[in-house]
Amino acid sequence: MGLFTQLLTLPLAPVRGAGWVVQQVVRAAEDQYYDPGPVLRELAELEKALEAGQIDEETFDRREDELLDRLEEIRSFRENPR
Repeated sequence: MGLFTQLLTLPLAPVRGAGWVVQQVVRAAEDQYYDPGPVLRELAELEKALEAGQIDEETFDRREDELLDRLEEIRSFRENPR
C-alpha cells in the first residue's frame, strides 16, 4: 500500500484492527479445540478406569467410540484447514 492509500483508508483502521483481533481469537480457539492431546489423555484415563473396574465394558466402548470420532474430526480438520 502506498502512503496515499494508507491516508485514505486511515478511518477504517479500527475496523481492520478489530477484524485482526477476531481472527486471532478464532485461531486460538481452533488450536485449542482441535488439539488431540486432551482427547488422547482421556482415552488413556478411560482405559485405566476400565482396568481398575471403575467402569464397565459397555461404558468403555461407548465413550471410546466418541473419543475416536473426535480424533477423526481433529485429523480431518488438520488435513483440510479452513
